[in-house]
Amino acid sequence: MRGTPYPTLGELLRRARATVAARPGALRLRAVGTSRAGRPLWLLSAGHGPRHILTVAGAHANEPVGGVTSLSLAERFAREPALLQESGCTWNFLLCLDPDGASLAGRWLTGRPGEGLPGEGLPGEGRAAAEASPTLRGYYRRFYRPAFAAQPEFPPVTSDPRPVMPESEALVRLIDELSPVVQFSLHGVEVGGSFLQLTRAVPGAAAAYRRIAADLGIPLEHRPFDGMGWLAESPGVLVLPDSGPTEERDPSGFTSQATWLYAMRHGTVSAVVEAPFWSVAGVSDPRPVAEPRREVAEASEILLGRAKQLEAVVGELGPRAPETPEEIAHFTAARELMDIGPGVVDTWNSAELATTVGNAVSLGVAARRIPLRAAAMMRQALGGAPALDTLVEAWARELASTFDARWVPVTDQTELQIRTMLALARALV
Repeated sequence: MRGTPYPTLGELLRRARATVAARPGALRLRAVGTSRAGRPLWLLSAGHGPRHILTVAGAHANEPVGGVTSLSLAERFAREPALLQESGCTWNFLLCLDPDGASLAGRWLTGRPGEGLPGEGLPGEGRAAAEASPTLRGYYRRFYRPAFAAQPEFPPVTSDPRPVMPESEALVRLIDELSPVVQFSLHGVEVGGSFLQLTRAVPGAAAAYRRIAADLGIPLEHRPFDGMGWLAESPGVLVLPDSGPTEERDPSGFTSQATWLYAMRHGTVSAVVEAPFWSVAGVSDPRPVAEPRREVAEASEILLGRAKQLEAVVGELGPRAPETPEEIAHFTAARELMDIGPGVVDTWNSAELATTVGNAVSLGVAARRIPLRAAAMMRQALGGAPALDTLVEAWARELASTFDARWVPVTDQTELQIRTMLALARALV
């Protein structure tokens, strides 16, 4: 298969409708809300059990893996109804929480040859693998991820004057309607390893998750720093402590109540399952580093230095305001990432990070990923300026080569998430 096998939004809906048509009654599809632009939010439900499981896909626009995972599991239920019946639950799949964002980010799924999709390969891969694998260059040339306050999984706290997005309201209503036993939030990370976040410890979950990742050859983040206020139960598994945060604060200063924390009022266990698109074996290295502060300092220097370099390139382009809604969306998100560097560095310096080789590698990836995302979106906001094009290409290639990033087949990405969901569902239901 040439190009990337992730389905576009239209393909996702067509496959969902075909699956429902093949098993009418057993599977159902309904709209549970609309996006800011009026796109329907589709819920695919399987089974008729009295208790509910909820899977949320597409919370982040640049992470299409959750949609194909959800559809793949629903199709498996259609073929193997006994697999669903053993849980005694109705399994609900919100196929894409942010269809507006996905419609912008999804343009990399249909990239033209020569833009870094098929045929470029990654370090260490042969021609056959290269022809079937997307590349980081192609991914970032069409990259889009909304600004923090425009991500519907994170509605603002009640004291924030900003209105709640309709997508967030729809998800909250759905959580209240279903009171799910467990809520899965399916995510993907461009480069790195896999990790699991749980709002409550689940006996046996960490061991099962490690086995699944090992079977698929996917590295686990030794100590993910996404949830630095969470307990590291084991490598790759974070658990919300009893006195853990009830709000999420991102580096821009935006504070929200994550919808997977909101569900706790119903006794729901929420599980955030991250799958890497390109894996980096080094993130799982448990060996201690001699000088953690030096590792943090080096990552900080890269982040701040590249932000400054990007600022200089944008300044040399002269004044050019984004005009179309798409350009404005890209510009807003890029500008936010260009400004958060000092706050990110302060966070890194205030925590005990880079104590292992794996964590130092994760920091090195993040230090490069943040400015690369910003440059990629600024390039699109300013009409594909050649200077920004050169910067994105150079940084994407450097990220891939520095960490020997290897494309993870989508079948393995989805299998990681499917097996993890089934294992947790069995443990909880």
